[in-house]
Amino acid sequence: MEQLTKREEEIMRIFWEIKKGFVKDVIEKLPDNPPYNTISSIVRILEKKGFLKYKQYGNTYEYSPKISKKRYRKFIFKNVLEDYFDNSYKNIVSYMVKENKLNEKDIEEMMKIIEDSEKK
Repeated sequence: MEQLTKREEEIMRIFWEIKKGFVKDVIEKLPDNPPYNTISSIVRILEKKGFLKYKQYGNTYEYSPKISKKRYRKFIFKNVLEDYFDNSYKNIVSYMVKENKLNEKDIEEMMKIIEDSEKK
């Protein structure tokens, strides 16, 4: 699997939301009203990369996700963890605390999640 461009990811997020659809369905959800051919090209790239599958109805294609949002999120998080935090969860949590991204309530909730997982 490879990391998607911002535009490819934006289009995949739409497919993850709508589950299946045509290029016109994606265009309707995009705020910048892009040309049909542009989005059609990106959708075909996503299909070639293995992110989308399709059903053909004559000259029309209905696309749906082949890769789940959960699977892609796991891939991206793993890359961020390896590339920026030396593959250390401690480093990522430390960073989040230092950058004030976690407050005391968040930390308490994380501790509860850890405690609950240890009980299982």
